[in-house]
Amino acid sequence: MRLLTFWTISALACQLALASVLAIDYGTDFITASLMKPGVPFDVLLNKDSKRKVSSTVAWKKGDRLFGQDAFNTGSRFPSDTFTYLKTLLGAPFDAPVVTYYTQIASADIAESARRTVDLVQSHGTKWAVEELVAMKFAYIKHLAELVANEKVTDVVVTVPPYYSQFERDAIADAIEISGLRTLAIINDGTAVAVNYAMTRTFPTPEYHVIYDAGSSGIRATVASFTTAKDPKTGAAGTHIAVSGVGYDRTTGGVELDRRMREILIDAFNAKTGRDIRQDKRGMAKLWKEALRVKAILSANTEAMAMVESLAWDIDFKTKVTRAQFEEKCKDLKSEYAKPIEEALKNAGLTLDNITSVIFTGGSTRIPMVQSAVKAAVGEDKIALNVNADEAAVLGAALYGASLSRQFKTKAIKVSDISVHDIQISYFAAATTANSRPRSITTLIFPAGSKVGAKKVLTFKRKEDFSVFLDYKFPVAPGFPTRMLEVEIGGVAEAFANLTERGAVDPVVKATLTLSDSGFVAVKDAVAYGEIKDESLTGKLKGLFGGGASSSDEATAESADNAPPRDSESSSASAASSSASASTSAAAEKEPKKAAVPVENTIPLSLEVTFPTIPPMTVEQKKTSRSRLRAIDAEELTKTRREEARNTFESYLYRLRDLLDEDNKDTPFKKCSQPRERTAIAEKLDDSFAWLSERGDLAETSQFLDKRIALETLEKPIIHRYQEIEAFPQALNNSQMWNWSTRLFLQEARTNLTNEAAADLPSKWTSLELDALEKTLREHEAWLSEWVEKQKSVKSYQDPVIETTEMKARAKVLESHLQRLWKRKVPKAVKKVKPTTTTATTEAAKETEGTTTTGDEAAGEEAPNVVDSDEQQQQIPLEEEPGHDEL
Repeated sequence: MRLLTFWTISALACQLALASVLAIDYGTDFITASLMKPGVPFDVLLNKDSKRKVSSTVAWKKGDRLFGQDAFNTGSRFPSDTFTYLKTLLGAPFDAPVVTYYTQIASADIAESARRTVDLVQSHGTKWAVEELVAMKFAYIKHLAELVANEKVTDVVVTVPPYYSQFERDAIADAIEISGLRTLAIINDGTAVAVNYAMTRTFPTPEYHVIYDAGSSGIRATVASFTTAKDPKTGAAGTHIAVSGVGYDRTTGGVELDRRMREILIDAFNAKTGRDIRQDKRGMAKLWKEALRVKAILSANTEAMAMVESLAWDIDFKTKVTRAQFEEKCKDLKSEYAKPIEEALKNAGLTLDNITSVIFTGGSTRIPMVQSAVKAAVGEDKIALNVNADEAAVLGAALYGASLSRQFKTKAIKVSDISVHDIQISYFAAATTANSRPRSITTLIFPAGSKVGAKKVLTFKRKEDFSVFLDYKFPVAPGFPTRMLEVEIGGVAEAFANLTERGAVDPVVKATLTLSDSGFVAVKDAVAYGEIKDESLTGKLKGLFGGGASSSDEATAESADNAPPRDSESSSASAASSSASASTSAAAEKEPKKAAVPVENTIPLSLEVTFPTIPPMTVEQKKTSRSRLRAIDAEELTKTRREEARNTFESYLYRLRDLLDEDNKDTPFKKCSQPRERTAIAEKLDDSFAWLSERGDLAETSQFLDKRIALETLEKPIIHRYQEIEAFPQALNNSQMWNWSTRLFLQEARTNLTNEAAADLPSKWTSLELDALEKTLREHEAWLSEWVEKQKSVKSYQDPVIETTEMKARAKVLESHLQRLWKRKVPKAVKKVKPTTTTATTEAAKETEGTTTTGDEAAGEEAPNVVDSDEQQQQIPLEEEPGHDEL
């Protein structure tokens, strides 16, 4: 079970500390994307044309790489350089039927790769792996997301059909890595729709819904239960989504309907012209585009007119297609549309009576024939159209991705997903005699319906190195292999010898197999384990009373060693398989409850993984592919900069030509320029136009910049004069304002200084400081008066004798001098207090001098300087308190 608590921090989020999460719903026809980032509204990403979905196409047009609708539209002109419907080729062997089918729906040339998969070939011979072309699309979506996020985006969640095999999931993961993104998670699209459905709803009582997704590449139905419960840790109410059954059809999708629509148009053209349009790639590409348009029209109308101008051999094509004609062409498919729902309910152990609704999603659910087939099977009252058929999956994937980041807080939700394929492990039993025939033992470890995130531990009683094989029990698709990977477990003999020296009894090999949250199966690790007996008195007592560990608790994968020999690796005796499967399940349940095994009891073993059938891309291959994509990006960036430089230069030339036009006599350019300057610019302009015409197509970016700089150098004095004329009044006004402000300040400051001196009060300024300010003022006034008069005699086409920058600088000097004095605070007044004598001192003076005096008399001449209490409060600062000074 996968835990999705949107306001708690998962262990993965603690490590990644994600700032933004990109979600991509990668479809056969279209790609939709969404970005989760704090401060960015949660919605679907828009492309440069403000479209909410992007055509899943990449193409080249005369060396320029295109994406989206621009790429799709070039298919009729450059069919060999337009690559679409690549999703059908992900992870597919070159000899699989789906590859043959691809050649019927697409015009691109294909070749077999070194990995026995498919390469696509451009018209000039360049080969691209399917993963590389898909990575280009992901990189394009990444660029759109970064424009919105205004930062780098690296983490992504991608949706895939639930029936995707390990080969296809590996291909998606490789494409993500090549594009420069990092796989945060791969989520089944039906599960993503369920998350989106649950985010705005509560479920007081448990509900079962079928997510029916009719897409371009196939049909899938996902049965999901929705319940509302409280989290035992936080006490907060949340929704639990559990997938319990999946049904699918890989072949009956929207692409097949498009192909059959095109067949109708092909037959009509061939019948009218007597020629076979299949021999013309461009014509076939044009008909495919027209078939898509006509099919969309027939979803809302009973008939449509197909028209293609100059379809092939300069022949214009026009014909009428009716909905009845289209449905007759596809009548054998109608019964197939509801079968995935029946299969999903059967796998979930439910009936239609248990289902609340069948939620429609996917573009093909808009086709009336598909709707009628499903309604006939489940009843019209079960059909629900309460999610966005195009965007529900990507929005759900984005919300799922947000659960892996500490940056977001939203509704608490738990998701439990399943795997739809039977996964088994096989290996050769140890030979009993030298001449005995090796026996293949097969154990079903993850049957269809197993929850993702599961782990199983198998125990092998082997004494030498051995290999295990992970396979699908049945082919996941026609032409696909069943074997996924082979794992060689090494170092067994040495580890057993080491454990025996430590006192271990009957050591075994334990291998941990995992089914990850994203649907990948792998052998996580393998160790040699042996129980070491404790010979102390305490240990013996524990052994006597059952305190020691028992080997019977462990799953023994080779418990079927005495079973009859197998005819092949894929065959397995039912008794051995059921015994091993039951024991492994028991071990998986008991393993977490057992105490941690001491480190001394285990020794890690080496694992060497190989891919005997369809290998994923190696690290070096992915590095090479990423380098190829970066080289294309760099080349395109250089080309873009060159085109921008050329366009800017050409626009600049036309602007100058308009300024030099003889009809424009009273323009600022003419007023601020001299005849010789205009003549020089005109000559240089003619040379630039001639150079652009002759060498513009071959010139580099730097040459465009150099040519423009040469012209700007001639134009710069003219522009400078105009700018000075424009800026002079404001600069003069600013200078005069500071002159006036300074003179006003001096007048007031000198008055205050005189009054404060008469009242024996402190002042903020001295006479010297005010004299210095007045000197600065007079110098500024004299300079300004002199040079302004000189500037008045300058003509508009002459260079100014006084620059506004110098005027501002001199005014700034005066401003700073004034502000320095203006902001000064008034100093605190200091009170002079005469020291007084104590009573004891006075008595001593009387005894010494033999006279009697008062306190004032003892003070002598200082007495008149003592201030009264009111004056004292005014002159002594508030924080000081008057007191007696000690003698």
